[in-house]
Amino acid sequence: MSTTRGAIIVGASSGIGEALARELAEEGYELGLAARRTERLTSIGESLPTNTYVATMDVTDVEDARDGFEDLVEAMPPVDLVVLSAGVGGPNHGLEWEHERETIDVNVRGFTALATAAMEYFENRQAFESERDGHLVGISSVASRFGNPSSPAYNASKAFVSTYLEGLRYRQSKRAADVTITTVEPGFVDTELMLADDPFWVSSPETAATQIARAIRRERSHVYVTRRWRLVAWLFEALPEPVVRRIMT
Repeated sequence: MSTTRGAIIVGASSGIGEALARELAEEGYELGLAARRTERLTSIGESLPTNTYVATMDVTDVEDARDGFEDLVEAMPPVDLVVLSAGVGGPNHGLEWEHERETIDVNVRGFTALATAAMEYFENRQAFESERDGHLVGISSVASRFGNPSSPAYNASKAFVSTYLEGLRYRQSKRAADVTITTVEPGFVDTELMLADDPFWVSSPETAATQIARAIRRERSHVYVTRRWRLVAWLFEALPEPVVRRIMT
């Protein structure tokens, strides 16, 4: 049996996904990199110290994305870690349907298509000399904790991601497969997806990746990035709804 560790990162061409790919490669993982920008993925792969496998993937085409995931699994050594980092978002004050539709297609439909593909793989595989059958990591957001009048679909889509992963954890507690499921809820990270005009507590992608990698090693069920953002999450959960409305508007 192979003891080489394999990890697939969907959304690996920039931001947190790219930084995490570099972090995991340093830990010895062979990596499957998936995103829409093939040339960028190839360039990243060539700069890493371990073997990499590249799949061009548009998660809005859910059947093609699932096929691409299966192709990566077949080409790689045993995969025991899947990170779903692909996401889109941005202000949509006019509620243009195309913007909302794309956000839902990527952050909800695409995420769910690949999360179910990963769980199917983990539940059907044999443990390759490992203490667990697999580890699924989903990149959600602190934005999942409240509605946002400027980007309602984005915050709602991240609420879906967090709640869906929570449901998968409850599901796994009653099943034979030993699959760890980690929800990552970052605050502001200096990426193309950062929505705020005047952000605070901004993390670099590298800092975010370091903290996510630590959560993976510790098999955490949930982590805020950076950890101080748990205070913001707690605040929005504790405040009365009229107060939150005034803050957000």
